[in-house]
Amino acid sequence: TDQYAFDASKIGLQAAADALAMQHPRGWGTYPKILGEYVRERGVLSREEAIRKMTSLPATFLGLQDRGLVKEGFWADLVVFDPNTVRNRATYGDPFRRPEGIPYVFVNGELAVDLGEPTAALSGKVLRHGG
Repeated sequence: TDQYAFDASKIGLQAAADALAMQHPRGWGTYPKILGEYVRERGVLSREEAIRKMTSLPATFLGLQDRGLVKEGFWADLVVFDPNTVRNRATYGDPFRRPEGIPYVFVNGELAVDLGEPTAALSGKVLRHGG
């Protein structure tokens, strides 16, 4: 049985914030890997369940009351992806390699990735448990 199939499993990542530190490919590749491999290719999760496990389930677990859902009054953190092409491309040799199939990302309502390329937006903020 795959670990992601369990109801209570949440999908998240742990990666160093220091751009000069040794990086793991999961820093760029966790979510595209889930959507490409575990949803599309292997069918372990439905797309809806995978998205729930990457968004509202961890947000609720961490006490982030204004995140994790597309809802009025919540922060607009949105990823636009193509379910037919999204996939991880990060490797140990190139951990910063951008994924395929993710043309747009909005962080706090601001465009952070445009046509697959990062913008100059610095709209993110540190999230802490319960706040």
